[in-house]
Amino acid sequence: MKKSKQKELSFIIDKLTNSIENAITGEFFATTITRLTGVDKKQINKSKWSFDWTTEISNKNREVYKLTTENNPQIIQGLLSIEDKNDHIFMHLIENSYFNKGKNKIYLGVPGNLIAFGCSISFEKGYDGFLAFDAKSTLIKHYQQTLHATHFRDQRMYIETEAALKLINQYFKK
Repeated sequence: MKKSKQKELSFIIDKLTNSIENAITGEFFATTITRLTGVDKKQINKSKWSFDWTTEISNKNREVYKLTTENNPQIIQGLLSIEDKNDHIFMHLIENSYFNKGKNKIYLGVPGNLIAFGCSISFEKGYDGFLAFDAKSTLIKHYQQTLHATHFRDQRMYIETEAALKLINQYFKK
């Protein structure tokens, strides 16, 4: 059986915030992260997302989550695809909504929020916060600096317990 190559992720941590922050006003908005449902799939317009989320959703080994604001739960701010590897969580894909990309983005902090959530799932499953992913080589230093991720080998990186706790405490103070 041919082993499929993992996608190298190229998300940018624009800012670690206390939920998500309006890029213009600096106002913070409480967020909710929930599993993507069949109804939500209708909102995933292929032309507005860089990744094929329909295929990701249909993969039985993966869980896809959406980030929304508490006050506007029907608008997806970002998506996350993870897989339980029985000793850690593996992040396959992460993406900001099209309106949260580039210099005119509406919200800051979406990727950090989703990664903190992935780390919290790792703790819930007894994996001490460990979350792994494959990074584009040009972004390895960025993830080391912003997420305190550890470079393992090739493109593989991971977030360990202490770094995971920092992210979780940043985003989920409850």
